[in-house]
Amino acid sequence: MSIWIFFKLIGALALLMFGMKAMSEALQKMAGPQLRHILGAMTTNRFTGILTGTFITAAVQSSTATTVMTVSFVNAGLLTLVQAISVIMGANIGTTLTAWIMSAGFSFNITDFVWPAFFIGIVLIYSKKRKLIGDFLFGISFMFLGLGTLRQTGIDMDLAHNQAVLDFFSNFDPQSFFTTIVFLLIGSVLTMCVQSSAAIMAITMILCSTGVLPIYQGIALVMGENIGTTVTSNLAALTANTQARRAAMAHMVFNVFGVLWVLCVFHPFINMICDWVGYDVSMPKGAPGFAANAAKLSFVLAAFHTTFNVANTTILVGPIKYLEKLVCIIIKPKANKDEDEFRLHFIQAGIMKTPELSVLEASKEIKSFAERIQRMFGMVRELLGERDMDKFTKLYSRIEKYEGISDNMEIEIAKYLDQVSNAHLSDETKEKVRSMLREISELESIGDACYNIARTTNRLINSKEEFIPEQYDHIHQMFELTDDALTQMNRILVGHRQDNDVNRSFNIETEINNYRNQLRSQNINDVNDHKYTYAIGTMYMDIIQECEKLGDYVVNVVEARMGVRQQDA
Repeated sequence: MSIWIFFKLIGALALLMFGMKAMSEALQKMAGPQLRHILGAMTTNRFTGILTGTFITAAVQSSTATTVMTVSFVNAGLLTLVQAISVIMGANIGTTLTAWIMSAGFSFNITDFVWPAFFIGIVLIYSKKRKLIGDFLFGISFMFLGLGTLRQTGIDMDLAHNQAVLDFFSNFDPQSFFTTIVFLLIGSVLTMCVQSSAAIMAITMILCSTGVLPIYQGIALVMGENIGTTVTSNLAALTANTQARRAAMAHMVFNVFGVLWVLCVFHPFINMICDWVGYDVSMPKGAPGFAANAAKLSFVLAAFHTTFNVANTTILVGPIKYLEKLVCIIIKPKANKDEDEFRLHFIQAGIMKTPELSVLEASKEIKSFAERIQRMFGMVRELLGERDMDKFTKLYSRIEKYEGISDNMEIEIAKYLDQVSNAHLSDETKEKVRSMLREISELESIGDACYNIARTTNRLINSKEEFIPEQYDHIHQMFELTDDALTQMNRILVGHRQDNDVNRSFNIETEINNYRNQLRSQNINDVNDHKYTYAIGTMYMDIIQECEKLGDYVVNVVEARMGVRQQDA
């Protein structure tokens, strides 16, 4: 085999992988919001969950995308772990469509059809309204071009007459259980290294269709690919939260269980599938019709992949709750549950695969950020009434820590969104990213305002002076209005645009402004009447002014999320 054929082989694999990635991303951009809605609405039980996972994965040609969406819904509390496992089962079935597409590509010369598709694709890409369809056509064209090139490369390599290759595979007894285990491990390791089960499936189809690799070893490689692809997702989820790791582990347990029971009935099971497809396992090389018989091997591999996942799902769908208990035993909650520690809950490096889904995760992280900020404001309210110096110092330090956390959250989410914005995004998603960047900036400003109130309270304590009862009453009333504003902001961040009344936030902000103006005038009169010192009046108004600023920041967050301005509402 010349070096150029080798380069052609790896280049064709690269084309295949790029084409699948481009096609999947285009499909997700076209139907991402609708698919997320389907995932949330159609998982009422384990059976609808399986159907949903199958449908979505077949639609976007990416089980990873489905798994990521599923995990994000579990994190948000929209899906239980049982429902998530059922969706992952369905995703395993849906992803087998890829094998059927590849088997068709190896059976027919389809490269002649990709050139018109490329032309149509480039025309659509330059027309703004049909750009995503053009991206999809380009992706699927690259995929089929890669498949066609792989098919031709397999023919050019003439592996059936390559003595070195034949000698290597002849060292393994096709009937040996040890051989099956060896090729299973090879499939797992290769998939982990390449991080693409589709690429290894393509190589397996080349080896089998050329008659070099017996079907039993080919099936063992496919089984290994099923395990290898779950190892990749588990490694990616190592830094994720508990539910994400459990979902990834459920995927691995599901596939490992399937491999174990198939190994128990390996040869009878494979022979049954070969009979379905019409492949003669016993036909020797050189026999009449051997080439036509070998051409069916790619379909045997695809049929096994589908049958394996359908049968495995059928077996495990009943005891799915026991599978949930098992992964909960394997993956225990992380020991550190301290909310005062900085950790992003939804954004995890290595898990996100597409920009559209990354935006969904960032949105959930912003909701978590907003909830943390409201907890910080609750501490500030508590600080004002605390007179035990030890408790005061501890609470003040905690507020300081939260302020640092809010700074870090703004930076990390902004970095993440910046990475997302470097990708090819739809116009709607670009607008979402811009809004999110504004949201996190304003949320960080709310954190600063909370810290400023805490600092003023600390100055008050250190001055050994006190507000008069009326001042405390006014501050508590302002705190109440401010907390209402934060609560309404969080409702808007959690809900859908159409479900929220933005005017509620604007009305609260108007109340805060009016109350601030009233208290400012009253403060001047009270200082002139010597009800309290000028210094006390200054600290008092500092707190009131910070609450008013905080209200402004809240409105800015609401405007960014709802896409309206206060004067337009």
